[in-house]
Amino acid sequence: MQAVDRVIRDRLHSDVALIRQVASYIISAGGKRLRPALTLLSGRALGYDGAHLYELAAMIEFIHTATLLHDDVVDESDLRRGRETANALFGNAASVLVGDFLYTRAFQMMVTTQNMDILQVMAAATNIIAEGEVLQLLNIGNTSISEAEYLQVIQYKTAKLFEAAARVGALIAGANVQQVQAMADYGMYLGTAFQIIDDVLDYSGDAETIGKSLGDDLAEGKPTLPLIYTMRQGSSAAADCVRHALEQANREHFQEVLAAVQSCGALDYAREEALKVAAQARAALGPIPESTTRQALLELTELAVERNA
Repeated sequence: MQAVDRVIRDRLHSDVALIRQVASYIISAGGKRLRPALTLLSGRALGYDGAHLYELAAMIEFIHTATLLHDDVVDESDLRRGRETANALFGNAASVLVGDFLYTRAFQMMVTTQNMDILQVMAAATNIIAEGEVLQLLNIGNTSISEAEYLQVIQYKTAKLFEAAARVGALIAGANVQQVQAMADYGMYLGTAFQIIDDVLDYSGDAETIGKSLGDDLAEGKPTLPLIYTMRQGSSAAADCVRHALEQANREHFQEVLAAVQSCGALDYAREEALKVAAQARAALGPIPESTTRQALLELTELAVERNA
């Protein structure tokens, strides 16, 4: 990961000072670096540890960072990773444009591998991620959304980049078709479990620990799994409370919604669903040969669902 960070710093260079300033600010905030780590683990699990692996891992982080910059503008967020968001500090215009810079720099980095399969994977993945963002926007305040529709949103918006991160690691390693698909499936399941837990933490985490304000999803009118379960399985009073809060799309009723979610076991239900998906991720690794790296991939599924940030 230190080697990946060196690539990131090198590829952030631009003659435009504001680009360097904004990009460095958001990258230096840290974060879990889970997606680039997934690329490294995927490549290494299949016997590859060349320079292209680090370039691709950094590329994945650039795409993720670009989506964060754009997300924070769309969501009007003011806190990310425990610090002010870039849009709060530098303004919306700078955040959007630097996000565009990171996207396009990521594609420049892909080209260095001269691997058309990787370019095709990333072109498709970034397109689907954009579709996921729009789907999420369309579902703001949607109190009739189903679990299947919710899963589609998070698989497009979040899990697709996990899938791509794992897939490109396998592709650069020259893995066979079965192994490439196994890593892609693993990434999709891991990303899905990761996002479900993210949605749980918005109602059960600690603001300082998770690095963002509690109730952000509610304030943005996002119908996440704990809320969907409460609207379907909670008491009529709990369901009405959640519906009203989603339609209003503000944090004013957060405590009431929190009590409603807790009253029907929605958080436990969502965690159980995340555990099921994490188990699918582990099962997907069947075609991957035994190694310490494969073991790390197995442990990553536990980290994704047991974390508190």
